Amino acid sequence: MNRRKSVPQLKNNKGEKRMNIGERMKFQFGGKEMEGIVTKIFPKKVYLKVDFPHHPGKIVVRKIAELEGKGPDVKKSKKKEKREKAKQERIKRREEQKGEEVKE
Repeated sequence: MNRRKSVPQLKNNKGEKRMNIGERMKFQFGGKEMEGIVTKIFPKKVYLKVDFPHHPGKIVVRKIAELEGKGPDVKKSKKKEKREKAKQERIKRREEQKGEEVKE
């Protein structure tokens, strides 16, 4: 039998207040900070109702961790580090190849 997860608590283990339905929340959208109204809350996600200029009442989904500031920054920084490392390796290989050509 498939059981659903329990409804998220209004307070987390540390005693900090969680969000409630109908509250206004600020979040990042397209590099800008926007404000929306919480319509649904799930254990890891939140549904926010936002009024965009050409699309009033649009529903946007965000992870709770992202709204609390614990979200994708870690992933992005790891991705950047990986890209930088690969770039440095490519540069190093090119320099080695050029050095071999000059010696010949």
